[in-house]
Amino acid sequence: MRQVVGLQDAINYYLCPKFEKTFSFLGKKWNGLIIDVFLQEGVLRFREIARQIPKCSDRVLVERLRELEDDGVVVRTEHDDSSLIEYSLTEQGKELAPIMHEIHTWSEKWYPSVEK
Repeated sequence: MRQVVGLQDAINYYLCPKFEKTFSFLGKKWNGLIIDVFLQEGVLRFREIARQIPKCSDRVLVERLRELEDDGVVVRTEHDDSSLIEYSLTEQGKELAPIMHEIHTWSEKWYPSVEK
């Protein structure tokens, strides 16, 4: 919370713990891209996610998917009748869609010529 203060007063830069937690998981390398892939593609198998984010190693992708699952953003579904494992966004994860859209809009405006 930022306060309007006089020249002699100290500024309080206290961050809301919920805001800080949100940015810690959204700002973690690959998490935003993983969420964006799910928003674009829906339910995916591990290999399909890995193909969409080729610069992310399998080890790191596994870690990030577990973290996102622990945060309630991604759900891992195992099918009893096969070895099929699928990942998808939870309702909590799907609610990130407008935020991710705004990030896309902002990045297109301010980084229009960035190459992959």
